[in-house]
Amino acid sequence: MAAESSAYPEPSDFEVMRPSYRETDDGFVQATITISPFRVQGESSSKAGARRAALYEAQKTYKSYHPGYTMKNPYPDHFVDGEGMEWHRLPPFERGTYGDYKFVDDQDEEDYVDIDTMLLWDVRPDTILEAEQS
Repeated sequence: MAAESSAYPEPSDFEVMRPSYRETDDGFVQATITISPFRVQGESSSKAGARRAALYEAQKTYKSYHPGYTMKNPYPDHFVDGEGMEWHRLPPFERGTYGDYKFVDDQDEEDYVDIDTMLLWDVRPDTILEAEQS
């Protein structure tokens, strides 16, 4: 338990709350979780993804009040999603430049993405792979 305190609820408090959902004009789903007077929102291509995105936003907001808080990565370091795409978490020194994960797209080109975009796309691990040795 951190010695710091604030009125902002802990991220786990948002996990037990039922989100409200609305479809946005661009076809995405937005989840809103409220613990009055605080509110977090997340957007994704599905309701489940929007909820996960909102919970990740709760962690980011909590960290802004408590800089010593360690955020939990919603994804494993190395996995394959339901569409067969393989994802690799980048080392910390590359994340500021490229993003959090790399993958090979359907044109066989390596690409990079941050966790927020993965949540927006509703990327879901299907198979967790062993961490690669450098």
